[in-house]
Amino acid sequence: MAARPYWSGHIQISLVSFAVKLFTATESMNEIRFHQLDRKTGERVKYQKVSSSSSSEESKVEKTDIVKGYEYSKGQYVMIEPEEIENLRIPSRHTLEVSQFVNAHEVDPAYFEKPYFVVPDGDAQAEAFAVVRRALQMQKKIALGKIAFGGREHLVAIAPPSDDNLAGMMAYTMRYAEELRNPASYFAEIKPVAVEADQLSLAEELIKRKSGKFDPQKFKDEYEVALRAMVEAKVKHAPVPRDEPAAASSGKVISLMDALRKSVQPAEEAAPPKKAPTRSVAAKAAPAAKKGIALVKAKARKSA
Repeated sequence: MAARPYWSGHIQISLVSFAVKLFTATESMNEIRFHQLDRKTGERVKYQKVSSSSSSEESKVEKTDIVKGYEYSKGQYVMIEPEEIENLRIPSRHTLEVSQFVNAHEVDPAYFEKPYFVVPDGDAQAEAFAVVRRALQMQKKIALGKIAFGGREHLVAIAPPSDDNLAGMMAYTMRYAEELRNPASYFAEIKPVAVEADQLSLAEELIKRKSGKFDPQKFKDEYEVALRAMVEAKVKHAPVPRDEPAAASSGKVISLMDALRKSVQPAEEAAPPKKAPTRSVAAKAAPAAKKGIALVKAKARKSA
């Protein structure tokens, strides 16, 4: 494996311990990189680290001379050398000791932060790794522990991957409870609304028709695509693609019940009578009828 592990250490469960390696499971796919330029000259803007007492060239501070400092009182700092941080006594720097197992469905997704791949560190660790992985699968549990890296101690969840055919495990750094804002303070102003049975039934039917198996490959970063198109157009001195203005509303207000009903009824029932379409037009309209977007189609015909 060519990739370099982000963290290496041991997972410890009571008296059971085995060595693992963690690899970052994500990567930035944003390939567009911008530099800051001087609008007048078109030249890149550079930054230099200087002492706050002066901005002259003589006060430039080299990278090797920069250390961390903690301001314990106004204008008073204590210097912290890099090796002093490296030598902190933190057991979780090298060992993730599992403190608890919890049901996977009990953990709110809001707590999950970043995923990592977990693999055994060598063939000698594979047996214990496989046993723990299989036990977590059978019990539908995730293991919670802490790891110190990146300048802090992280709460980490260890879980088998969703695909049972994959032999590794996943690790997720998690947010601490105090890092999450209280949702009640944001939701408190929402007034309770009575849900009518007919509306609920239609909404459930709409969700049912739009449901499908999750396929992450279907979702793309359209912002990145549009950004690249703009950059390429400017490089070629071509017209820059611009966002189309939103279509003007027809001004007709329909009730929620009507919107739900029209969203789930077949397109041929929602559409006004008209001449029989040609074979090519009918072929294009057929998939739309299955998706339950009759309301959108009907609006388009009225505005035409």
